[in-house]
Amino acid sequence: MQKDIKTASEYMTVGETAKKMGTTVRTLQYYDKKGLLSPSAVSEGGRRLYTYKDMVRLHEIMSLKTLGFSLEDIKKNLSSLETPKEVVQVLTDQETKLKEEIQRLSQSLTAMEALKQEVMQMDAVDFKKYADIIVNLRMKNDYYWLIKYFDDEMLNYIRKRFDQKSGLSFMKRFQRVIDHAVSMKEKEIPYDSKEAEETAKEFWNLIMEFIDGNLEMLPQLVSFGSKNKIGNQWGQRQAAANEYLGKALEAWFMKQGINPFEEGQE
Repeated sequence: MQKDIKTASEYMTVGETAKKMGTTVRTLQYYDKKGLLSPSAVSEGGRRLYTYKDMVRLHEIMSLKTLGFSLEDIKKNLSSLETPKEVVQVLTDQETKLKEEIQRLSQSLTAMEALKQEVMQMDAVDFKKYADIIVNLRMKNDYYWLIKYFDDEMLNYIRKRFDQKSGLSFMKRFQRVIDHAVSMKEKEIPYDSKEAEETAKEFWNLIMEFIDGNLEMLPQLVSFGSKNKIGNQWGQRQAAANEYLGKALEAWFMKQGINPFEEGQE
């Protein structure tokens, strides 16, 4: 490994290199042993010496390791760093990976802050409910915060009735109907119009899908909607939609000659 050392200032000992790069001598020795980064030269006294190019290589290794790459994967993906183009490519790749990691960490921070806010609004420790919120946060379900408004009976029903895929699909379809109802309310479209009738019918079908046709659950849903005054923007839109859909449903039920709350109704 020994090479002719012409310019001493171009070389650094293992200790100097470790100090400059914020790592340890033991780490550099380990990377040498694994074939990731070997000293470029050895002095006459047997001291292992590194160059500035080695420092760039070490930076590449340390960056990839921080991003979760295994040493074996890092070893396979190291470039030769022989030309400016290769160095630029390495830096570009690291930049891309760092941006991805920043985005991931930012999403994790947002989820953690959201979970903290939800927990702060709960009256008692309920790890089952916490777990539901965490699962929905990981699913990127924008309606995760609604969980805290459900009682245990309703949550148990939802867990059995829907899985992750069907639950998200249902919420997206439900939100489309809500958005449409808010839009019709703002446009002052009559409750007994054809458009309102179709929207009321779609909303009713979603309710039937949610309760799986079990009309005995209707009073519970009505009670939930009336006792929980959600003050955020979603809650305000929901309240506006409920007001419109309630009247549209009433007009549609009257036209159909049905009363869903009356015993014996299909």
